[in-house]
Amino acid sequence: MNWLLGSGRTEHFRAIILLVITAVLWSSSGLLIKAVDWHPLAISGVRSLVAAAVIRFAFRRQPLNLSKVQITGALGYAAMVTLFVSANKMTTAANAIVLQYTAPIWVALFGAWFLKEKATILDWATIGLVFGGMTLFFQDQMEAGHLLGNLLAVGSGISLAVMALAMRSQKDASPFGSVLLGNTLAFLFGIPFLFHGNPGLGGLSAIVFLGIFQLGFSYVLYSLAIKHVTAIEATIITMIEPVLNPIWVFFLLGEAPGPWSLTGGAVILAAIVARYVFPAMKSSAKIQGAR
Repeated sequence: MNWLLGSGRTEHFRAIILLVITAVLWSSSGLLIKAVDWHPLAISGVRSLVAAAVIRFAFRRQPLNLSKVQITGALGYAAMVTLFVSANKMTTAANAIVLQYTAPIWVALFGAWFLKEKATILDWATIGLVFGGMTLFFQDQMEAGHLLGNLLAVGSGISLAVMALAMRSQKDASPFGSVLLGNTLAFLFGIPFLFHGNPGLGGLSAIVFLGIFQLGFSYVLYSLAIKHVTAIEATIITMIEPVLNPIWVFFLLGEAPGPWSLTGGAVILAAIVARYVFPAMKSSAKIQGAR
């Protein structure tokens, strides 16, 4: 799978592109999941089972090492998925998404200790801008919500940070193992809910599609990219995911996003592009010109 990243000193820029593609794939879940009439944890479990098969196939030549850090990443992934689904049932979807994407804050706080990757002033400024843009993006949908649901969403953000930190720490090993094991755990969590209703053939087809592309292939790309970017870059760049959801809605359902969403989305994209994408492009161009 390393052919996706190419070789040489442009790997950092290629990794950023893979993260952008990852975010695009993640963003496809909203409409399809809403179309499936089944228990959320059952959907999550079957989707994760399919994703685990895709990830194992992609990295079939690489062994699992079942190290402590790999298992920690797997637990972080499984907790992230489970807590986010639960938070969505106990608070608003907007609250759940915004609070989950506090993840870069936790990565910035613990990355210096766990990975020796210290967040710079520019990183903190980008986090502030992106989080502010996220708040604007969901301005019309934010509510006080239920305290427990909001706390679960924050827990999902912390779990996402744990996963990113653990996978980054395996940059010289097998980061894919964390998401492979994590998806397996998510499936096991979903087993008790598989008999709550019947999604039908159309629903199962949607879940399989999500498992292959939205979760499986996306985490194949994420596992490759995390070797060549910092944990803070990985968590901030993929925050474009919520911005892309209304784009899917616009093209498929014709519903235009509101002014707050457009403003917030513009702030998020501008901050990420200015901080990470443009510098990586310029660096890559300099390296290619020097060859």
